[in-house]
This record gives sequence, structure tokens and C-alpha cells, in this order.
Amino acid sequence: MTTTSIPTVSAAISTRRDAGSGALIGYLPVGFPDLQTSIDAAVALAENGVDVLELGVPYSDPVMDGLVIQKATQQALEQGFRLRDVFTAVEAIRSRVDIPVLVMTYWNPVVQYGVDRFADDLVSAGGSGLITPDITPDSAADWIATSDRTGLDRVFLAAPTSTDARLRDTVAATRGFVYAVSTMGITGLRVDLDAAARTLVARLTDAGSTTTCVGIGISTPDQVNQVLHYADGAIVGSVLVKSLAEDGIAGLVRTASALARGTSLV
Repeated sequence: MTTTSIPTVSAAISTRRDAGSGALIGYLPVGFPDLQTSIDAAVALAENGVDVLELGVPYSDPVMDGLVIQKATQQALEQGFRLRDVFTAVEAIRSRVDIPVLVMTYWNPVVQYGVDRFADDLVSAGGSGLITPDITPDSAADWIATSDRTGLDRVFLAAPTSTDARLRDTVAATRGFVYAVSTMGITGLRVDLDAAARTLVARLTDAGSTTTCVGIGISTPDQVNQVLHYADGAIVGSVLVKSLAEDGIAGLVRTASALARGTSLV
């Protein structure tokens, strides 16, 4: 069990906002290419400009993930990933760097593990909360109650196709930040970000959101900078996973450092 206080996502983003810049949120799957390397890679992100870590749980039916992340998570599963590895990874990372760690997971693994048990083990490991891409607030009563009991952040997703009523519900239920999906589709690298992201962030602000981060399709420092001119954070995944797969942690560090240069708004 971690003995240090758990850093909050909102505090990390506020620190960036107060400094006149924006937050960089980096995704990596647990167990890729193996458990220890995934821990070392996450620590490397934290030491090279990433403000919040998003650890993905490998899943056999990843409906939101693009090919790069699908291949990585499939490799992790083939090498024997177990759900308890998530807590091992979070605790190991938090023992080395003081940074908020969110776990991105489809809902079924949480249900199979037990919602309360999952939350308690995540708190014990030093995790800050969950990103849950496949449940909406109106279907997440158990998770909302459990996260209220434990104080964990709960990040729900908002899409360009969401109605204004859905956006208001999402904002009201979310704690940490609202995850604005930049474009419809799966994760992956894109040359141009969908202009719908800017409109969605404005709609979320109108719906009451005070902290909104944009994800999907962000892969360059210029795209990070572009997003941070209208959102509080930029979420990057596929290009980091691709760098780790092709060039190991050294390549990952180069990519993270380059992306971090895009967070300056001066």
C-alpha cells in the first residue's frame, strides 16, 4: 500500500493552467511490451513532461482502440496479463514519481473483479481514478456511489454527437476532467484534428464543465498546442505506444519530450 497522499488530477491540471500552459496526459497500456517495461515507460513519461498518466487495461474487445493500441494490448494479453497487474503497476509507478495515475478501462473487467474491490485496490495502490469509455453516467450508478465513497476521480467521455442534455449529465457526474472525444471513430494518429473538438469543448463549457481535456488523434507537438488553446489538456496515446513499440523507452522519451514542448502557450 502506498503511504504518500494521492495527487489529484484537477490539481495537476490547475497547476498547469495557473502557469499559463496546458496539461499533457499520456496513455500507455499496462503489460506492454511486458509488465516491468510498461512500469518503466510510464515513469519515463512522468519524468519527461507528462502531467497525468493514463494506464490502459488490456481488453479482448477494445471497441474504442485503434490498431496500434489493439496490437499492444493483444501482446500484453498473450503474454499473460492479469487484472491484478494494474494495481502492481500503479503502486510501482507511484513509488517512483508523484503524478496522478488514472486507469482507463472498459467496464466489464471492473464488474468481473468487483466494483468495490477494484476501487479499494486502486486506492490502496495510489491510483487517482478511472476513465470509463463504454459507460454513461445514467448507467453508472454503482461506480458513482463507489467513487464517492473512495474519493476516486471518474472521467466520463463526451462526443460531438452528444446532445446538450447528455453533456450536462456528463459534466455533472464527472470528477477530474471531462474527456472530449475529438472526432468520431477509434484512437489513432490523424493529420488534421476534427474541428468538431473545438465546438464540443465550447458546448461542454456551456454545460458547466470547468475542466475539459481532448483526446483521440493527437500525435504531434503542434496538435497538442492547437488543442491547448481551447482546452485544459491534450490526451495522447497511439504515438506514444508506437514509439515504445518501435524504439523502446529511449524512443518514447524523445516523443514525450517533443510533445511536452507543445504545451507552452507563450
